[in-house]
Amino acid sequence: MTYRLFLFDLDDTLLDFKASEQLSFVRTLNQLGHHDVSDALFAQYQAINTALWRAFETGDVSKDFLKVERFRKTFEANRLLLDPEAASLLYLESLSETVVLIDGATALCAQLAAVGEVGIITNGVDAIQHRRVAASGLGQYISFIATSEACGYAKPDVRFFEYAAGMARPVRREEMVIIGDRLDADILGANRYGIDSCWFNPERLPNVSEAIPTFEVAHLSAVPPALL
Repeated sequence: MTYRLFLFDLDDTLLDFKASEQLSFVRTLNQLGHHDVSDALFAQYQAINTALWRAFETGDVSKDFLKVERFRKTFEANRLLLDPEAASLLYLESLSETVVLIDGATALCAQLAAVGEVGIITNGVDAIQHRRVAASGLGQYISFIATSEACGYAKPDVRFFEYAAGMARPVRREEMVIIGDRLDADILGANRYGIDSCWFNPERLPNVSEAIPTFEVAHLSAVPPALL
């Protein structure tokens, strides 16, 4: 199979979002005057944030609501007298400044850009994701960034993938492949759209979902041997 369009998820596929997220969370609370940011507090925020993103992906909440509500819930649960709206603004600003690359991301994007077109597909905030890609140094290899915010639909909705494909040079579906870490968004979305997929699974987790990846890799260096 010869692929000509490589659609990459961004967070936890090319960029280490978990590392950026924690750095930004700590920085945000410090700026608001709270300096005792424990791992337990961050873990609680993560759980709340993940649940809200799942709700967003099923259309139950809006992104604007999510961005503030994750902080409101965290602060309320811990009796922190901090402003969730200010926290949201500071956090999003910090995210674009705390970019951490997944090992092998630059080399992989360079290699695939030499044989086809590389695009980003992400459910993240449009302006922030563009700034994070620019800060990462990957921008020279990326042709376009498709975000759910700009599209109006989120992965795994088929309409999002139609939108992303429309930003690329014309190719057949059999020439497209999605590379991502999330079975329920990236791989399931690829299944529904009718294109191949590569599940980036560095923790070697079992697949107990309905999503069926075409390929599975544990390291980004294994992507070219699988796809090319």
